[in-house]
Amino acid sequence: MERLLVLVRHGQSDWNLKNLFTGWKDPDLTEQGVAEARAAGQRLKALGLSFDVAFTSALTRAQHTCRLILEELGQQNLTTIRDQALNERDYGELSGLNKDDARKRWGEEQVHIWRRSYDVPPPGGESLKDTAARVLPYYIGEILPRVMRGEKVLVAAHGNSLRALVMVLDRLTPETIPTLELATGEPLVYRLRADTTVESKDVLKG
Repeated sequence: MERLLVLVRHGQSDWNLKNLFTGWKDPDLTEQGVAEARAAGQRLKALGLSFDVAFTSALTRAQHTCRLILEELGQQNLTTIRDQALNERDYGELSGLNKDDARKRWGEEQVHIWRRSYDVPPPGGESLKDTAARVLPYYIGEILPRVMRGEKVLVAAHGNSLRALVMVLDRLTPETIPTLELATGEPLVYRLRADTTVESKDVLKG
C-alpha cells in the first residue's frame, strides 16, 4: 500500500512580495505565485502522481495554489477540504506591517525572536508552538487516517502550518525547527510506513 502525503507551501503572495507580515490576512497570489503553483503541479504530474483528496486552509493564497496544482494534474473536481486549522500562524499586531518597519518599531532582536523562536508569540498573535497546537490535532484526526488507509493526500497550506507538520514528520526539535525554511511552491513528497513514520522524503525543487 502506498501511503502518500504531499505538502506544498502556497506560491508567492502579494504581501510576500511587499515584505509584509501576512498571518491570517488574505492577499492572493502574485503572477509569480501563480507560476510557482502551476510549476508544482507540473512537477507532481511528471512523477505520475495523482490524489484522492486535498486539504487546504481557509485563506485565498493556499486555496488558489491548491486549485492550480489540481488543474495541472487534470483533477479540477477533486474533493478539497478547507479548514482554518491549516491557516498560517497569526502574527497579531505585526499583521500587515512591513518587516523593516517592525524592526524599527520594536528592534531587530525582538522581531527576530518573534519570527524565529518556537514559543514566543508576537503581541496578540501565535507562536510556532501555538500554531502546532491547532495544526497537529487536525493532522492526526483528519489527514493522517486517510494517508494510512492508502489515500493519496495533497496539503496546500502555509510556511508555519507546514513547518509544524514537518517538525513531526522529520522529527525535528523546538531548537531546530525555527531555522527551517520552506520554499514557496516546492512540493515535499512523503511516503509513510505502517507505523506512520517516514519511509522516504523527496523535495521537488524547481
